[in-house]
Amino acid sequence: MNFKSLIAIAGLALGLNASASAADLAAGEATAGAICAGCHMPDGNSVVDMFPKLAGQHAQYLAKQLNDYKSGARQDPTMTGMAATLATDEDVANVAAFFASKASSVATADDSKVALGKDIYRGGDMTKGLPACMGCHGPTGSGNPTAKFPSLAGQHATYTIAQLSAFRDGTRANDNNSMMRLVAGKMSVAEIEAVANYIAQMK
Repeated sequence: MNFKSLIAIAGLALGLNASASAADLAAGEATAGAICAGCHMPDGNSVVDMFPKLAGQHAQYLAKQLNDYKSGARQDPTMTGMAATLATDEDVANVAAFFASKASSVATADDSKVALGKDIYRGGDMTKGLPACMGCHGPTGSGNPTAKFPSLAGQHATYTIAQLSAFRDGTRANDNNSMMRLVAGKMSVAEIEAVANYIAQMK
């Protein structure tokens, strides 16, 4: 195969990827402003720590969560109603892409808990089979969009604690293959709080 053929194939692949991932950011911004901004703020950097930051989150992950709220796979009285207003797949994709396009800010952390959180996030605890968080979410907390593993860096500690606790007690169950339920089930309350505070100050 010659060089021109390789370029043509690469161009076709790029074109297909662009087409598959195309989203209307202006439409996403308008929808997000009408539906999401009240809790998550217009740029996705929520100022209330019980509401997650959406800015900079992977579009694939955001779309999955919105669809899970719509289907009932993830439960929350407020978000179920909000997600239901996104009538089409395009609405979901546009909102997800809009928030993914924004820059996330760093959250507030309890410095006294960060050191333990760093140890667990980066090394886990092999004595009880607790894997390192960075195995899926990356050393910088950037996540893995293809696998729909979320970006964590800068997320509010209060929100992260709530989600890890929900996975731990089984009230949140929309994780693939029960991965997060298995991980969180091996974490103590102190470890959950420590990891959440380490994540909050990550950039």
